[in-house]
Amino acid sequence: MGAADFRVGGRIFATLASVQHGFGNLMLTPEMQADFVAEWPHLFLPVADGWGRMGITHIRLREADRETLAGALHAAWALRVEKNRRSAKPAGRRATAGARARKTADRSR
Repeated sequence: MGAADFRVGGRIFATLASVQHGFGNLMLTPEMQADFVAEWPHLFLPVADGWGRMGITHIRLREADRETLAGALHAAWALRVEKNRRSAKPAGRRATAGARARKTADRSR
């Protein structure tokens, strides 16, 4: 692909995959997308097809002012941070490599 992307915790929250068409892409919820499109219809529009229905949103980069772009990026970043936090598995007891090796060795005796 080669498009620049922006990540937190290894997960994408924005890309420049459509920059050749003048757009940045934000990973929002459908509800957030609807709010951005309603407030700034000249700047935000859903990405076509299923991606757009999932909340992926274009922002018109040339027309966006610094404050609006920064706010939209922050919203996408904060959403990704929250999703990462919710999907994090609770820290439990994990077997270390040494413990696994000992267990395997014990079984082979």
